[in-house]
Amino acid sequence: MRTKGRVTLQRIAEEVGLSKYAVSRSLAGKSGVSDETRDRILTTARRLGYAKPVSQHTPTEVAVVFHDVDPVNSELYMQVQNGVQGEAHRLGVGLRVRWTHSVSQLKEIARACAGLLLVGPHDRETIEAAASMDVPVVRFGWVDPLEQVDQVSGTDHESGQAVLQYLINLGHRSIAYVQGTPGLRGRRERYYGAREIAERYPDVALHVMQYEEQIGFGEAYSALKQGGTKPTAFFCAHDGLALTVVSELLGQGYRIPDDVSVVGFGDFSAATLISPPLTTVRMEGQECGAVGLRLLLERIENPRQPGSPARRIHVASRIVERRSAGPCKTAVV
Repeated sequence: MRTKGRVTLQRIAEEVGLSKYAVSRSLAGKSGVSDETRDRILTTARRLGYAKPVSQHTPTEVAVVFHDVDPVNSELYMQVQNGVQGEAHRLGVGLRVRWTHSVSQLKEIARACAGLLLVGPHDRETIEAAASMDVPVVRFGWVDPLEQVDQVSGTDHESGQAVLQYLINLGHRSIAYVQGTPGLRGRRERYYGAREIAERYPDVALHVMQYEEQIGFGEAYSALKQGGTKPTAFFCAHDGLALTVVSELLGQGYRIPDDVSVVGFGDFSAATLISPPLTTVRMEGQECGAVGLRLLLERIENPRQPGSPARRIHVASRIVERRSAGPCKTAVV
């Protein structure tokens, strides 16, 4: 028979099928778990003969910290937040949600939490501050090549490949990649993936449209046509760009998808509010949030050992077919 001193939080968690953090919060009388869950945990703890330690100083909450100045990805980040919160509720984990890029605020959050999930384009100073706090960190955002940090991400490069193959299978051979403002990492990765597929087909031409988005798509498109390029399909690096492309093409008298196809990226709310509804790539932000939280909890329970590798977890996107893309019938004139 086990003695009381040998009954751990982990054993109780395994008995009730919840996380160690739900158990810890319930036994400590903290919020963040339902009354039903708390009663079940307390009943199990008594049955096993659990003896609460005299003092517990280890934080039982985790935090997800969003960069608060990134309007391009705000809807994606709300999806990630929903995923993190939903998974935290399911597992009975205490969660703090913060929106900031302040180093001092990040340090305060880290002192009160058992781990951090960083979302968005946090700068190097912020990332180093998080690493210095001696708590596990999982990133949702771009990392440096071979940077030894755990990361959960979407599949930008692979999505670019998939969209180009999709358009080629529809018969398109002159395709424009609408990147808009140059330099954004995700948009570049989507282009690199698309280019890899285009290079496999000698008769396929992939044209890049880079321009300052304030100037507008119309001027860039006119310049493309004046140079003799007449795309039959546009792959847009973001749904916001795709909305502009659809509006401009319809205004110029093109029929979508009869004359020209348009594919976006993101599957944000506006994709279904236009006519025709937008064929696009769905970024699984909610699943990314849930996966990121599970990885963070795993790292808290089983910390990385010195020299052990970091993890990269990719959550695959998917093409959502609607009515803005179709078979190539004729070249745009």
